Amino acid sequence: MIFSPISQAILDGDVELVLDGVNSLLADNVSPLNILDEHIVTAMNEAGKRFEEGEFFVPDLMLAARAVQETMKVIDPLLKNLGREKAGRVVIGTVRGDHHDIGKNLVAVMLEGGGFEVLDLGVNVSPEQFISAAQERRGTIVALSALLTTTMHEMKNVIEMLKELGIRNDVKVIVGGAPITNEFAQGIGADGYSDNASAAVTLARNIVSNNKL
Repeated sequence: MIFSPISQAILDGDVELVLDGVNSLLADNVSPLNILDEHIVTAMNEAGKRFEEGEFFVPDLMLAARAVQETMKVIDPLLKNLGREKAGRVVIGTVRGDHHDIGKNLVAVMLEGGGFEVLDLGVNVSPEQFISAAQERRGTIVALSALLTTTMHEMKNVIEMLKELGIRNDVKVIVGGAPITNEFAQGIGADGYSDNASAAVTLARNIVSNNKL
């Protein structure tokens, strides 16, 4: 498949070339909506596909994600001015007691490149912090990450607190991280599980498209 120069530059992780291409299109009055849909989202979808097919590895995804992250700094303000509606809102963070962030950061950028509004709470995030952020806007997806087996239980704590507050049905919770399995996710009552960044974007899209929010 032949991609646009911008999409190819994203896949190559060439930040400078991506920004040059984006700024050139903006100078030619190309809509930022077109740039997002035709170039950025297309590239991230392809990156995810290549990862799933074993053609890309985590370093490749991280390079592409970094290119998108820098590009979104230019595109996002313009999209807001146009009133562009995001695909959905995701609050993401690494659970309390866990300070690992590489996987979480990759998922966050992939989600952003996929058209989602992403609020990254960082690492060592308490259940109260997740819930407070989720309550700011109806229809928020909460994405929980953990790399340590000793912190996995914090995911259940978030879900249990949502139940106690009577808002569990209003907030969808997805989980991921090296020690997390689909069986664990089902056991704690999560709404979905992903073992990689690409699948996390697909999962979030499915939740939104199935009107589960």
